[in-house]
Amino acid sequence: MSESIPGSNGPDHVEDSAEQAQAETPPSEAPAGEDRVDEPAAPRPAAPAPGPAAPKPGAPRPAAPKPSALRRPKPSAVPAAAAPTTPVAPVVHDAAEEASAAGFGRVDDDGTVYVRETAGERSVGQYPGVSTDEALSLYVRRYLDLVAKVALFDTRLDSADLSVREIDQTLSKLTEETAEPAAVGDLDALRARVAGLRDRAAERRKQLDAERAAAKDRAVEARTAIVEAAEKIASTDPAKMQWRPAGEELRGLLDQWKDAQRHGPRIDRPSEEALWKRFSHARTAFDRERRHFFAELEQRNTAAKATKEALVADAEALQHSTDWGATAGAYRDLMAQWKAAGRANRKDDDALWARFRAAQDTFFGARDEANAAIDAEYGENLKVKEQLLVEAEALLPVTDLAAAKAALRDLQDRWEDAGKVPRGDIQRVEGRLRAVESAVREADDARWKRTNPETQARAEGAAAQLEEAIAGLEAELAAARESGDGRAVEELETAIAARRSWLEQVVQAAEDSRG
Repeated sequence: MSESIPGSNGPDHVEDSAEQAQAETPPSEAPAGEDRVDEPAAPRPAAPAPGPAAPKPGAPRPAAPKPSALRRPKPSAVPAAAAPTTPVAPVVHDAAEEASAAGFGRVDDDGTVYVRETAGERSVGQYPGVSTDEALSLYVRRYLDLVAKVALFDTRLDSADLSVREIDQTLSKLTEETAEPAAVGDLDALRARVAGLRDRAAERRKQLDAERAAAKDRAVEARTAIVEAAEKIASTDPAKMQWRPAGEELRGLLDQWKDAQRHGPRIDRPSEEALWKRFSHARTAFDRERRHFFAELEQRNTAAKATKEALVADAEALQHSTDWGATAGAYRDLMAQWKAAGRANRKDDDALWARFRAAQDTFFGARDEANAAIDAEYGENLKVKEQLLVEAEALLPVTDLAAAKAALRDLQDRWEDAGKVPRGDIQRVEGRLRAVESAVREADDARWKRTNPETQARAEGAAAQLEEAIAGLEAELAAARESGDGRAVEELETAIAARRSWLEQVVQAAEDSRG
């Protein structure tokens, strides 16, 4: 599963190529003025160097442009293919603005056009052979185009579609274009407006930098979450790992990484390389553990298959045995070994189990048939023993121990003579006979306890001691009555009564021991 990021520039090759493409893309502002698509196609007068530009004596004057060249074409006259794809400065039709801008210029007799600035008057070009208004009109329109470009940049500066690179490039271009333009208008105010935009651009640049830093932080967090998810999978105990779902999850995480790399914010190279190293290490560790796990699994499957093949051979060798008891025990041992052998792969394990089970079924089926025949033969014996059980259970409860013992001995002899019963009835009938035998035995034990000589001797001795004690207490009672000690009389009478009660119990026990 381990793979390097496509490309030769490391983890951030996608962002590098995107950045390079962005750097090679020109700013979105289209140049205004003489490069506009809606400018007339007529030849333009060359702009002379700053300062008076009087024609040399005898030099031919340039041909004056036709009036139609100064008029803008209708919108339908612009070819569709030439329509601009980026925002351009709108065409200004405000006569008041044109008149105000024209107030900053003048035209001398030879058609040289001048503009007034704080630094003084400066020549901006020459347009001979036309009226003053026509000469100023061309340069005023250039000024108004610059105003429109500055206004467009002012508007776009508050939007989210300008990058830091575009802001810097556009601001640099506007600064250059407004430095000494071949235009007539309030150039000082226009430069001041550009200077103000420079301060706003700096604030906008800070805002964009902050947004870019926040986006980078979010991108780092997202990449880190991908890496941590991969590391969690890789650190799972191989014995508890669900390899197929885990592998699919890792592939999904790799797709997320690639998508974030291609379409997400760019993060710095050291952070991306460090995260990619962790991610790659997690995937490598997962692959290594997976190969190790399945290699061990294959070894275990192979060993289990060999062991079970031997067990199947033993089971098939015993399947026709008629030594029912010993062979049944052997099959129990084989089953225990089968369970301890572990599993082979599913296909082999199922096939071997089918053979093992078939051998068992053959043996136990034959044994069951033999037992069925024996049970049929033993059915008559069962009837005899059930009749003997009726006689034996009639002895209970035991009232005459000697007669009960003699009858039970006779029943036991006839029980043995009756023979075997079917296997399914052995425990039932034997249990009923054992219950009668236990009851007779308990009655015999109870009689022995009662007639035990040692018990009788202890009872007689206790009776003699109690009689002697009672005689002594009666003498003390007579003396207490003569002396009139009522309290002593009461205590002695209580003591004598208690000992007489004990004496009665001892005498009864002695009589019971005699039978």
